[in-house]
Amino acid sequence: MAETIFKIPAISSPPSLPSSLRRSVRMAVKAIHVSDVPCLENAPLTLYSTACYSDGVVTTGTEYQMPKFPVIGHRGNGMNALQSSDRRMRAIKENSIVSFNAAAKFSVDFIEFDVQVTKDNCPVIFHDDFILSQENGTVFEKRVTDLCLSEFLCYGPQRDLEKEGKPLLRKTYDGKIVSWNVEQDDPLCTLQEAFQEVEPSLGFNIELKFDDYLVYEQAHLVHNLQAILKIVFEYAKDRPIIFSTFQPDAAQLVGKLQSTYPVYFLTEGGTELYYDVRRNSLDEAIKLCLENGLQGIVSDVEAIFRNPGAITRIKDSKLTLLTYGKLNNVSEAVYMQYLMGIDGVIVDFVEEITEAVSNTIKQSKDDGDEEGLAEGKGKTHVNLKPQFSREEMSFLLNLIPKLMQR
Repeated sequence: MAETIFKIPAISSPPSLPSSLRRSVRMAVKAIHVSDVPCLENAPLTLYSTACYSDGVVTTGTEYQMPKFPVIGHRGNGMNALQSSDRRMRAIKENSIVSFNAAAKFSVDFIEFDVQVTKDNCPVIFHDDFILSQENGTVFEKRVTDLCLSEFLCYGPQRDLEKEGKPLLRKTYDGKIVSWNVEQDDPLCTLQEAFQEVEPSLGFNIELKFDDYLVYEQAHLVHNLQAILKIVFEYAKDRPIIFSTFQPDAAQLVGKLQSTYPVYFLTEGGTELYYDVRRNSLDEAIKLCLENGLQGIVSDVEAIFRNPGAITRIKDSKLTLLTYGKLNNVSEAVYMQYLMGIDGVIVDFVEEITEAVSNTIKQSKDDGDEEGLAEGKGKTHVNLKPQFSREEMSFLLNLIPKLMQR
């Protein structure tokens, strides 16, 4: 992971953005020369669902209209950061049925989760490439895709309460091994179980998970993608689905294997560099999407704040833009993205951010913000010098240092 540039303030209660600060943020966007950022009137995203599946292209089913500025729950109700002092990061097991249904209680539109395929061809939901456990005092790790389903499911709590699962550990970003202890635990699960047990109206953003540092043969990618697609088309019914992946070849292939659901390319946008240059910038992401008929980009939010002009290039390319990252747990940063024309956000603090988004969008409409931002054919014009309090200026300088240097 790249070193975090921005300081993330804690949110102890559902955030409320004061009218004065909302206007100051809006003025800041205008004042720092991002007048080429498009207005909020973005083309709607269309999703499709179907009940049939084949090994090749599938037919288009019922049209689904994406809600305006969707909030997507990261790994359900939020990822786990086991060493965090914020209990919300340790409250509910990520990528679990309990976490998915917890997110569904709020105004979240989709949940995002990671899918890998076991050795015996079963799509399972798990973020990390390796499962860590302990036996006789010795810590060991096994690659998820080298396990059969029964072995994968034997780690952590068990659905059969009479059985005791193997200890589930996790390696933190700084290399420490910690017990995967959360306040509300839940067994590991399969993609099929998610379709069967999660609130059916909740959309799924299915991240097709592959190891960042392995080179995959096309036949292997196709085999795994077809195993995932088989479950999706058998159980999705009318549930909205988005596919996303950091793996460029997998993104191309899933777009060729089916034409029913949109495919988004995930990118760090240059905040972290890889051998595959297609992963190293927003412009490369745009190029990949256009060459392969993909529908959108999911970018690290830091990359967008560093390079806001990319929003215009993405929109001109008729691509949808979603973001992820720690800054999306800060209501002011989310509101700023709303003003800049970003289409939606993936967040960990689902309850707080869904409430903040509902409030700010409603307030924006009440204040006539959208009408004001739409002036000048998508460009904003400012004739007044923005005025900031010391508190507001401190917030802006800490939030967008890279942007302020442009």
